[in-house]
Amino acid sequence: KCGACGPGYATPLDAMKGKYCPREEIVYLPCIYRNTGIEKPDYLATVDVDPKSPCYCQVIHRLPMPNLKDELHHSGWNACSSCFGDATKRRNRLILPSLISSRVYVVDVGTDSRAPRIHKIVEPVELFWKGNAANPHTSHCLGSGDILISCLGDPSGNGKGSFILLDGETFEVKGNWENGGKVPALGYDFWYQPRHNVLMSTEWGVPKFLADGFNPADVEKGLYGHHINVWDWSTHTFIQAIDLGKGSIPLEIRFLHNPDAAEGFVGCALSSAVHRFYKTQKGDWAAEKVIEVPSKKVQGWLLPDMPGLITDILISLDDRFLYFSNWLHGDIRQYDISNTRQPKLVGQVFLGGSIVKGGPVTVVEDKELQCQPEPFVIKGKRVPGGPQMIQLSLDGKRLYVTTSLYSGWDKQFYPDLVKEGSVMLQIDVDTERGGLKVNKNFLVDFGKEPDGPVLAHEIRYPGGDCSSDIWM
Repeated sequence: KCGACGPGYATPLDAMKGKYCPREEIVYLPCIYRNTGIEKPDYLATVDVDPKSPCYCQVIHRLPMPNLKDELHHSGWNACSSCFGDATKRRNRLILPSLISSRVYVVDVGTDSRAPRIHKIVEPVELFWKGNAANPHTSHCLGSGDILISCLGDPSGNGKGSFILLDGETFEVKGNWENGGKVPALGYDFWYQPRHNVLMSTEWGVPKFLADGFNPADVEKGLYGHHINVWDWSTHTFIQAIDLGKGSIPLEIRFLHNPDAAEGFVGCALSSAVHRFYKTQKGDWAAEKVIEVPSKKVQGWLLPDMPGLITDILISLDDRFLYFSNWLHGDIRQYDISNTRQPKLVGQVFLGGSIVKGGPVTVVEDKELQCQPEPFVIKGKRVPGGPQMIQLSLDGKRLYVTTSLYSGWDKQFYPDLVKEGSVMLQIDVDTERGGLKVNKNFLVDFGKEPDGPVLAHEIRYPGGDCSSDIWM
């Protein structure tokens, strides 16, 4: 069994098609109470996604955190396919950074995968003192066994694109990953590719300005990001910034899974564009816009032009399809990226959003749609909010979706989402020709949780997935 070789899979295609890769049966999601008016701690939910199970589409376990208002957000692993071949490593701890409190929870998912428990808590003061860093976001395990976490800011709430290293055995903060005095002004997500000696990071915004909502004037003031930042993998030094245009706000960044590939994609929230980044013949890096979602001219909204707001993107393990969510427009899209320079739209489905018929927003000019989409209803429930975090099954046939972006922005853009709670949905994917279709039998309604409606965010499988595993 491949587990005897260490965690994960030897190659992306092994993960996608290997005989040791059964269908996902449970998933983990952080559930957030901050900004909902409910004074309860965030928790990690375990959801049964096995159609043969009597508990299908149910939350089967909840692990509450011991503190209030953490804002759990994204999660990562103590070990993944970057450690494949090392039989001393096990994927048995989920790393759960808190975006607002700056705590990092280490969750034991190895003892009982269906009932996780807290293994260790890294308190914020550890990040503050040992790394002058705060607002941890993305965590990736490294082949060395350590864990790398990107941060958005410093302890005072200013922007600072630095990284924290955690020891993979003790989970102690070792200090900063970066070397040299030069650090980007902002941070967010990252991906690394050792075969090309590179780490790429992105930029959201200044934590103290984005914490409670979005003010468009802050974009003009330079408080939101517009660069891909390029780091030398071996020396840990910041070497290049690729400007994607003011007001772009590049969020999730994904290399192609093939570790030989010197290219990938980044989704920009506010410009609603996807850029392909690539290594040039000179050996530095560049980017080109390959997809642009046109804004819609609207009435009854914050601004006269409504962007799609691309919030999450991912790539199938065979590097054939790119998926992303337009949180404001309300659609998920599937592109064939066989030609990475010319992605081709092959699937699209609307799951709510801000432009549905009968809502407060009237679309007065639309370059894509003939009419406003119908509200999205499943199992008798009209879904508030729009599609946000996405996760693809290893075989590429099922796309899971949640609807919460971040509690401060949920409250501003989708007040009903905060009142009613988010949902988790599943979309069936045509992996031959392309195409997306909602599974009408699948709904996890986080509005019905025991302590009241909650905001469920990023999805993880116990065996790894296409946004957490990196191949060396």
